[in-house]
Amino acid sequence: MTSVDVDRPARIAPADAPPPRPFLTAEWRSLVMLNYTINPAVLAPRVPRGLELDTFQGQCYVSVVGFLFQDARLRGWSIPRHRCFAEVNLRYYVRREVDGQLRRGVVFLKEIVARRCVSWVARWVYNESYVTYPMRQACPEPQFTLRAGDEFCYQWRRRGAWEGLSAVAERDARFPLPESLDQFIVEHYWGYSAQRDGGALEYAVEHIPWRIAPARDARLDCQPATLYGQEFAPYLTGPPASAFIADGSPVRVYRGTRVPRE
Repeated sequence: MTSVDVDRPARIAPADAPPPRPFLTAEWRSLVMLNYTINPAVLAPRVPRGLELDTFQGQCYVSVVGFLFQDARLRGWSIPRHRCFAEVNLRYYVRREVDGQLRRGVVFLKEIVARRCVSWVARWVYNESYVTYPMRQACPEPQFTLRAGDEFCYQWRRRGAWEGLSAVAERDARFPLPESLDQFIVEHYWGYSAQRDGGALEYAVEHIPWRIAPARDARLDCQPATLYGQEFAPYLTGPPASAFIADGSPVRVYRGTRVPRE
């Protein structure tokens, strides 16, 4: 896996500008991203109406992502004891076309946090599949440039045992190569929440491009069958197809709107 420094825009946002006031502002830092190929038939029944699976060179992917959620604010207001916490999520990739423009986004299958208030707000506003477990992390202080040898670990306690994911930065961070798998994984600026009626809520996510460092010793230590479902176990057991660490940045998340029925 290769990456180089290239000239990139200072800011990336969806083509049709979202509302001026974000619902959530925060910093997402020190993102460990373990990416696995998966049979699209596993995901197809979960894809909300109006969306289709997004693929890279004909392959379908899911990612387990651990990161630090910092300086979180709802409508500009901070929540005491909830401004900094870790999150781990399992996500897959979708797309939809709007007025000739392709919107590439992610759908979350499960999100783990240690803060019950975060889980409640995410379920109430977006119908996201959050669960609450005790969590801990070990990683360098968040920084704008990752360095070779930086180690990262995110863990949660479930069924009396610690599970988690970990990785070590193989070299200093750089921008991913254009049209690479790394860029496909990291550069999605829409989120989609599956709704109970089979539809989807669509929301814009705005941030600058992230630098990434390829990862070595990347591991997912958990029981995927009981955490995510038996159908995911064959794909999340063993080494990932790719793994990297992203430095992250401030982000803005906008309130969602329903994807129209086709």
